[in-house]
Amino acid sequence: MPIWPRRFLMTMSSAYHNPVLLKESVDGLNIKEDGVYVDVTFGGGGHSKEILKRLGDSGKLFAFDQDEDALQNTLDDDRFHLINQNFRYLKQFLKFYGIRKVDGILADFGVSSHQFDEADRGFSIRFNADLDMRMDRNNQLSAFQVVNTYSQEDLASVLFQYGELRNANAMAKTIVMARSEEPIKTTDDLKKVLSRFLPKMKENKILAQIYQAIRIEVNQEIEVLKEFLEQVPEMLNEGGRLSLISYHSLEDRLAKRFIRAGKFDGEPEKDFYGNINVPLKKVGKLIVPSAEEIAINNRARSAKLRIAEKI
Repeated sequence: MPIWPRRFLMTMSSAYHNPVLLKESVDGLNIKEDGVYVDVTFGGGGHSKEILKRLGDSGKLFAFDQDEDALQNTLDDDRFHLINQNFRYLKQFLKFYGIRKVDGILADFGVSSHQFDEADRGFSIRFNADLDMRMDRNNQLSAFQVVNTYSQEDLASVLFQYGELRNANAMAKTIVMARSEEPIKTTDDLKKVLSRFLPKMKENKILAQIYQAIRIEVNQEIEVLKEFLEQVPEMLNEGGRLSLISYHSLEDRLAKRFIRAGKFDGEPEKDFYGNINVPLKKVGKLIVPSAEEIAINNRARSAKLRIAEKI
């Protein structure tokens, strides 16, 4: 790994990803100077830097990021450890460091600005690129496989569930018919195939929903989120905090339900006396970015922050 000058690293990491709801999300952790914290979505390191500012000499911060590109932003600090893994393996990899309990966990879900801006990754509707969309480029499943090998029924399910697209069935049928003649290889190919579903006034919005749906499937984002949240109560010390930033309704619904009920479906469990028995309690109300933050960073516009505490 090349040794970058410190000034260049700082410039590169801030360009890599502009952290959303930075103060609010880190405030939500209620940081203790000697505590142990985890940033499960390191990216450009913006949230991690803010956490480190508030930790004392004996505090510790562990960060996760499955994208190898994020390793260039690693922080030169003895209190900091960057783990190049998916945060679905939170408990497993923290055990390697002898960590079984932590005082706070921060997660900023979704795609980093860097991933959107790297044309060849295939995340952005702005560029033509190979159908990829893998956050971890070692993964076998790519957008190409989803678009070209999934059955019509499975494609429709992905587009409807993860993109909330009303025309999911018709879109899936159109994709299957088109790929029977030749493979759909690039994002531009996909746009052409689905052009009749993209009215000029709504083209970008609908394309963003299509890309979101395929990206969520490729990266198993919903399964990963569920696996992560199920580990949180066991990992947090009593009074430990969880700060969750989500960007679409699927993520936010799961986060809200888990904080409220300790599970993703049904009502909270109750004890013998009828008292609700859940591992977390919500702290404060839902937080959204200010108009000022959205003006500076348009990608913050759909962000929602929920904070919870281990009971």
